[in-house]
Amino acid sequence: MVETTENLRQLLNRSDMLVAPFVYDCLQAKLAERTGFAAVYMTGFGTAAARGFPDLGLLTMAEMVQNVRAIAHAVSIPVICDADTGYGNPINVWRTVREYEEAGAAALHIEDQVWPKKCGFLAGKQVIPLEEMVPKVRAACDARRDRNFVIIARTDALAVNGWDDVVRRAHAYRQAGADLIFVDGIRTVDDLKDYASKLADLPLLYNGALLPIAELQRYGFRLNIHTSSLMAAYVHFRDALRELKQTGKLELPITGHLFGELVELMGVPETEALSKKYTS
Repeated sequence: MVETTENLRQLLNRSDMLVAPFVYDCLQAKLAERTGFAAVYMTGFGTAAARGFPDLGLLTMAEMVQNVRAIAHAVSIPVICDADTGYGNPINVWRTVREYEEAGAAALHIEDQVWPKKCGFLAGKQVIPLEEMVPKVRAACDARRDRNFVIIARTDALAVNGWDDVVRRAHAYRQAGADLIFVDGIRTVDDLKDYASKLADLPLLYNGALLPIAELQRYGFRLNIHTSSLMAAYVHFRDALRELKQTGKLELPITGHLFGELVELMGVPETEALSKKYTS
């Protein structure tokens, strides 16, 4: 979708940081759009969880693309997507980019973990050699048909090898053509400060919510994919189910209004109007 890729490029070139909340289905994406977010991030962790799997490289590229297509066609804002390791060697990465782009993504990130990968905040990660990742980044950049499609290179080397290797990898991936650099596994505010200072010369993505957005803005990140929305969805649904199980009811304010809001959000009025057009 050319309009969304151009839109994303413009958003990333603004002086203020773009915030894209985690979503894993169309309802969440539509809520984010309605709330006023200018982009969303399709989480691999959440996509796997929604299908009953841990984020351990168990979903296939085809399953991920299926979710990309659904979410991208549900909203008009750019969808930034997790593409794991690209699902193989540079040729596999090439196809992955083509599939994600055709499905409607505006951006994707590939990472330098060994496949099968692990969620970036789990212990025991391994990374492939820098010399193996650089051709994958080049293949990703070459594969896109739309030059505005954003390629993000992620490194998970921090927990494995430390900052010196992260810095080497980040600059090599940028040199290979990546539009943004994504260092995953930022666990503390000190990590965050190191990230911003050690790679200050590169366009950076930050994954997390260690500080309020207004404070994160000061560190110069181009993009923040915000994990809190994923955890909020889990916590609030879990607590609602516990309340229902324990008390036999849920205390929801203005339930009629809420249902009407949901009906409107999902496009019922527009669909009914369309139906009347062809049946009257």
